[in-house]
Amino acid sequence: MAMAIQNQYEKQSLVDTFNGDISAFLSNDNLNKLKEIMRPKAVKAGSHLFWEGEATDKLYFINSGQIKLRTSTEAGKEFLLGIKEAGCLLGEFGGFEDQAYYRYRAEVTVDGEVSAVHLTDLKKLLYQFGSFAVEFMSYLGWMNQVTQMKLHDVLFYDKSGTLASTLLRMSQSYGVKCSDGILLNIELTNKEIADFIGSTRESVNRLLNTWRKEGIIDIISKQIVIIRPEKLYSMC
Repeated sequence: MAMAIQNQYEKQSLVDTFNGDISAFLSNDNLNKLKEIMRPKAVKAGSHLFWEGEATDKLYFINSGQIKLRTSTEAGKEFLLGIKEAGCLLGEFGGFEDQAYYRYRAEVTVDGEVSAVHLTDLKKLLYQFGSFAVEFMSYLGWMNQVTQMKLHDVLFYDKSGTLASTLLRMSQSYGVKCSDGILLNIELTNKEIADFIGSTRESVNRLLNTWRKEGIIDIISKQIVIIRPEKLYSMC
């Protein structure tokens, strides 16, 4: 049973929750076309690219650094929607007619550089080059799958299953093989992990401590090491 679950999960893991490198979908020629309309600028940790509810007239391509996507409810509950790094494209694309609005805020967490992609310039590329349009729409479709899979985890798994699935997907993006297992080469607080799965810091603390005692994971220098991934597979 666990093997069947693992095989199913590995197929799903082709859709990666944490990375969104658009170069995986665009040919070199089309990627260069996109870069030709980019306008780079430096960004500092603690600043924001945009805020939730703002009308959007541009997307942002990350050249370097790290951006965390966040939203909050009217009651003040925080959600961490994603962690984006070099190669990712951020923002809202409302098609060719509709005005789009940012549905989340983008917080710069590591100094870096981003490039603005104005929607008017992007639409010209989509109209002018059919192959670019097909590849770009494939990228948007992939991003939609990412969102659907995360919603699936939150809606259909309990908290342990959602956390297990999240750690496994992190291993697809940030995993580094080490002597003890798979090191997740990213530092996240338990509060940030809780915000990512729609839970509480206390629940995440409890689950991680339990799994650590059971030898499923370890925590070294604030980074998680997955020791027995098959145990996580069996939970989701």
